[in-house]
Amino acid sequence: MSWKKELRVLAKPYYWVNILLAISYLLAKKTKVICTRLFQQADQEDVCDMDSREVEILFFLLIVVMIRSRKTGSVTMINYLTSSFLYTKVANMILWAYADFRYGLGFLLICVLVGMLLPEPSYRGPEHITYFRNAQVFEEELARDKRISWLICFYTVWNPSCVNFAPIFAELSAEYDTELLKFGKIDIGRFPDVGQKFRISDSSFSRQLPTVILFQQGKEVDRRPSGDAKGKLQKFFFSSDNVRATFGLNQLYKQAVERLPAKQEPLESKKSK
Repeated sequence: MSWKKELRVLAKPYYWVNILLAISYLLAKKTKVICTRLFQQADQEDVCDMDSREVEILFFLLIVVMIRSRKTGSVTMINYLTSSFLYTKVANMILWAYADFRYGLGFLLICVLVGMLLPEPSYRGPEHITYFRNAQVFEEELARDKRISWLICFYTVWNPSCVNFAPIFAELSAEYDTELLKFGKIDIGRFPDVGQKFRISDSSFSRQLPTVILFQQGKEVDRRPSGDAKGKLQKFFFSSDNVRATFGLNQLYKQAVERLPAKQEPLESKKSK
């Protein structure tokens, strides 16, 4: 994601309101007019300075955000912010409650209200996804033209991770779909035989949902999440950037476009000429 695009995303109310909540306590402490009104007490001096307990909470928050961002695979500013909002708001609630229990309760109510009125923005644009209804149709499509690379998402409609990944997968399909690079989805909750065939569990405790598999020449070449040498499932964070990098979508798209006949060049290429 380019800086210009990230700045356009940050202009949405969800992000700047949550950023304000994330720095609310520090901002209140460092703005003298606000600080003296909220924290001034007759027996205290320098109330606008951070005490040792407040510094400890902020330092602990910084460590948690760094560790969690690394574990979730955050690679852009937007990813870092989104993955840190929960922890920053919890830390701020603790800080406000540490100053005054009423402030902590008020901050919690504000966070709940913001969560209800400003949900995280998700992609709502076009998609180029083929929905397969059974294993036979899917296998026939793989065998029909082995030049086509297929990126297939195996999902269930009730799994929260699948629901969260749906707009990301749709956006990727709109961006990278060509005649020789296709995107598809299979609901293994409705068609469990497909899940069994590709060794994907659809149980409520499954850590394999969603599973994304890349097929080339009609065969599986890569999948996420995948198992290590001992068969242990490796956690994978399904962000847009992670999927792009892991499956090499930019390179796949370039190769697919280069193999297209001249009359089938994508619209983008025609416009640039």
